[in-house]
Amino acid sequence: MGKKAAKSTRKFAASGQLKKTIQQRRKHQDIKRKAERRKTASSKKGKEKQHEDENEDIDEDVGKAGEKFKGMSVDDFLDGGFMDGQEEDEEMLSANESEDEDEDEDGGDSLSEDESFASVDDFDDEDEGRSHLLELSKLAEKDPEFYKYLQENDKDLLDFNPDAAENYDEDMEDEEGSEAESLPALTKDILQKWQKSILEQRSLRALRKLLIAFRSAVHMNDDEPDQAWTIDDPTVYNKLITTALKYTPVVLAYHCPYKTLGNGKYKGPTQTPKWKTLQKLIISYFHNASHLLTQITDGQLQVLALTETAKMLPYVTSNRKAVKVYLKTCLDLWSSGEDNVRIAAFLSVRRLAAATDESLMDLALKNTYLTLVRTCKSTNAHTLPAINLMKNSASELYTIDHAMAYQHAFGYVRQLAILLRNSLKVKSKESYKQVYNWQYVHCIDFWAIVLARGCDRQTEAERGGESEFRPLIYPLVQVTLGAIKLIPNARSYPYHLQLTRSLLHIIQHTYTYIPLAPTLLPILTHPLTSSSSKASTLRPLDFETNLRAPQQYLKTRVYAEGLTEESSFLLAEYLTSAPVHASIGFPELVVPIVAALRRSLKVASKSKGKGKEVGTVKTLVEHIEESAKWIEDKRRGVSFAPGKLQDVQRWEGEVNIAESPLGKYVRVLRKTREKRRKLVEKAREGEGEIIEE
Repeated sequence: MGKKAAKSTRKFAASGQLKKTIQQRRKHQDIKRKAERRKTASSKKGKEKQHEDENEDIDEDVGKAGEKFKGMSVDDFLDGGFMDGQEEDEEMLSANESEDEDEDEDGGDSLSEDESFASVDDFDDEDEGRSHLLELSKLAEKDPEFYKYLQENDKDLLDFNPDAAENYDEDMEDEEGSEAESLPALTKDILQKWQKSILEQRSLRALRKLLIAFRSAVHMNDDEPDQAWTIDDPTVYNKLITTALKYTPVVLAYHCPYKTLGNGKYKGPTQTPKWKTLQKLIISYFHNASHLLTQITDGQLQVLALTETAKMLPYVTSNRKAVKVYLKTCLDLWSSGEDNVRIAAFLSVRRLAAATDESLMDLALKNTYLTLVRTCKSTNAHTLPAINLMKNSASELYTIDHAMAYQHAFGYVRQLAILLRNSLKVKSKESYKQVYNWQYVHCIDFWAIVLARGCDRQTEAERGGESEFRPLIYPLVQVTLGAIKLIPNARSYPYHLQLTRSLLHIIQHTYTYIPLAPTLLPILTHPLTSSSSKASTLRPLDFETNLRAPQQYLKTRVYAEGLTEESSFLLAEYLTSAPVHASIGFPELVVPIVAALRRSLKVASKSKGKGKEVGTVKTLVEHIEESAKWIEDKRRGVSFAPGKLQDVQRWEGEVNIAESPLGKYVRVLRKTREKRRKLVEKAREGEGEIIEE
């Protein structure tokens, strides 16, 4: 038995066909013996029965040996001395496969993919055959009588043809002595056969075959040495990828269902023997699926892969390495793909965060925010819609668990405050750049969106109390106002307007009163009180995609008109917000605002070339005064004193801002701006050469 087993012999044993061959031969022998017993004399029948009993005893011994070696790894077999002639390089390879470099991080043992795939067949009552081959090699010493019987009655079983392994689906070996490998080609018929077994029987063996082919498809361009199939037909390739992605969650849900809790979170399958065996197969498949996501470029296939792999997350949350790779892949697609791909990637990240393991939520929150910060470094008209999509979707993730997200929000808002403090202390060009950049603006806007969503009145009513985010409103507002006051010159007005929009968003959703009039009035009155503006052929400045006005725009009419239009609209939006316009003291609140605007109009009337700016401000002042009178008329019948807060709040809650003169004016402005925005987008995309008013 010291002779080295041929490579093809070992691979045939590993193909899972050895036991089937043994069973088929034994069935044939049983039929033969029964026929002989019917023809022979009764005395001969006793002899045949004795011989059959001996075989059954031996079969029982072989079965016990199979159970003994069933869960052993390749190293255990080799260390047992069953193949004394095994080469040293194969032993080293097996040892390297059993020692994963990230074993401590993953929290469990690691096996090679082939071993992981092969172990699944135990639950389909089809053993890999490796233990049978080893037992047969031991038979000459352990049971020479039975070994002699096999030599006399079934010599082919001990000395089978290695080339026969080429006829099986799973065989990937070349003929003995051949130097070049010849892999079988995957056809549509083979794939349909697997599909039928999976759909009708939820066959794990068919799933194993499918996933081995899936691994070959995923790594076909990676110079993967361990390939099982060649896939030449693009149709078969696409069908294989689609089948593996869609069928795998179905089979696993049947054999190892996971638990979904009442709060929407999920818990992985229980630690049953079947789950323990399937776990390594699942991790291997999940790594291949994550690798696939980095290779494909078709949007529809990316959406399918993200959607189906998200269904697999309950099975892999215990493997931190697989989770980190998948999260990074999803966030890369979330920050760079098409809109439908971004949404699908975000839904996968949200699915990951829904695990009962809170550390996964923490991991998702941190990496999502960092990805957003890196992506929004460069902002222009083409990237702004995608950045806004990312901010809105990430804010949804941060409002799933307010208590946990608060820890992140507090730290990152504090980080913004530290940057602002450093700029205020040093007051240098370099320190100002730490605050005057797109990342800082988008971070403030993102946290404004998070606080607005988390502290919204309806949200807090559904939660039954105040959100944990509410204490962060004050520090964020202070940081934002401080950043606005850092550089109060005319070139920085676009930056001020960007931050003002974020504060306005907080006001509208959290019903928090923030005094924005002192911020907006200097911007609005600047074009009215400054020296005459000069004519220019420059195009209007886009205040949504600029933080600082270029030098050539200063003291131009186009810049003055743009500032007046943008700041007057934001001031009107601010005055129509619920904490301001619905206030019972609105007529008194707008007195200083109206007075400042009228003084500016008086100064502007002495200058030429300010007709458009004056007209815009005059119209705004008129609507403000009309709304003040409208509120005065409503409160004439009030019989309660200002100290009756409950009565005051009830009265303010009944005010319909949309019916006020200022509310109607703002509604018209919104429609006009939205129409203009759509026309500009069409012109930018080349869909409309002529913009009609």
